[in-house]
Amino acid sequence: MGPGNRPLDLDWLEDFLALAETGNFSRAAQARAIAQPAFSRHIRALEEWVGVELFDRSAHPTALTAAGKRFHPLLQEALAGLESARTEARAAHELAAASLSFAATHVLSLTFFPRWLGGIEAQLPLGPIQTVSDSSQACEDLLLQRRVQFVLCHGHADVPGRLDDNAFPMRRLSGDVLMPVAAPDADGEPLHRLGDGSGVPPAVLAYSEASGLGRIVRAHMRAAERDAGRPAPPMSEVFTAHHAVLLRTMAVEGRGLAWLPLSLVADELRNGTLVDAAAGAWQVPIDIRLYRQPSEMAAAAEALWRLIAGA
Repeated sequence: MGPGNRPLDLDWLEDFLALAETGNFSRAAQARAIAQPAFSRHIRALEEWVGVELFDRSAHPTALTAAGKRFHPLLQEALAGLESARTEARAAHELAAASLSFAATHVLSLTFFPRWLGGIEAQLPLGPIQTVSDSSQACEDLLLQRRVQFVLCHGHADVPGRLDDNAFPMRRLSGDVLMPVAAPDADGEPLHRLGDGSGVPPAVLAYSEASGLGRIVRAHMRAAERDAGRPAPPMSEVFTAHHAVLLRTMAVEGRGLAWLPLSLVADELRNGTLVDAAAGAWQVPIDIRLYRQPSEMAAAAEALWRLIAGA
């Protein structure tokens, strides 16, 4: 007897347990509510799948063989595990249906998101919340792959991203400003100044290609060159990252100037650890946006969207 090639039928396993308990094909078939010939075929099919006989049919009552005795407790454990897995999967599904899932860019997850969420919770009970903090590109990927319901990110009307290209619904939640900042020298002047006329390129702490803020800054510089009909001030990129908080730390250390959201550096500008590196120029107004899945979402997510939309 060799293992069969057909798939395993879980009903066969339940049939095995019934026969092992009763020791009688007729009573086991009755307990399983199937005809005895069909029940016998199931037992034979299971034995073919395992590759050995599991029951000694010459014994009265029918008894398990040595292989059947070894198979029996392992099968009970496997079926209990399957039942537990089904229960946990259903519980996870119910939790997910009642949960809100967000992907937020690093900087907004630290600055805007907690305060905004607190304001929403004061108006609407939200239940469980799952949040992922990552780069703008990674957050876009999560929404495009339908792995989250919402994405919180910065945006600019003249710099559409992949979510705009794919017509994902969006709401503007607030505004922000990208401004070039640098650590001050002993006189309070920026250590790295943009467009000071010296012709010496300032050290710039730049965003990586995965950063939505970097995409906006680069587009703004190109647009400024085009509109002014002259090149932007010379710059020398000395460091690259997609995390604005890391660029802020490097700027405070005096390593270069960086375009950072005002919401992120407001405290540093007030206490003087960072200063405007371009005398009010080269600032970029930006949006704080919330994108959602275009298809219908769980009730909690739709309630949140209606609140934001003012419906």
